[in-house]
Amino acid sequence: MQLAQLNIAEGVISMDDPKMLPFTGRIDAINAMADRADGFIWRLTDEDEDVDGALSLRLPGDDQTLVNMSVWRDMESLFGFVYKTAHAKVMVANRENFIDMPKQHMVLWWVEDGHIPTLTEAKAKLDAIRANGPSPQGFDFNTPFSASGQAVTPQFPKKDCA
Repeated sequence: MQLAQLNIAEGVISMDDPKMLPFTGRIDAINAMADRADGFIWRLTDEDEDVDGALSLRLPGDDQTLVNMSVWRDMESLFGFVYKTAHAKVMVANRENFIDMPKQHMVLWWVEDGHIPTLTEAKAKLDAIRANGPSPQGFDFNTPFSASGQAVTPQFPKKDCA
């Protein structure tokens, strides 16, 4: 089994606005770093969808919300990339450029080796965790589940979790 993740964000201003350059100007470098990260398997790109660029990827039926979706070997490798690399600095530096999401903005779930999740599948996982809380069908770093569906003790500092 491999770990899939969906993370969403909505800018307070258009991605084309020069004030977003600290974020938009680093997207390619951060994505390239993810591609080289230990445990990385796959990420959604504009080549997977009929859109123009990574900043154009959106949830089905939602033109405002940016998406990032990827597949990783395990929770440790994803957590390491998200919170222990330059990715974390980009997230912190750009908090003021994004709406504070009132609902769950990230979901993790296990997929069969080699399975490439779709945005429709990911949206269903996000909707499920929003409606029902964490479960084997969708969880987060604070309330993880094993690939076999068992609740497990979080191994990550809560202060570092989304």
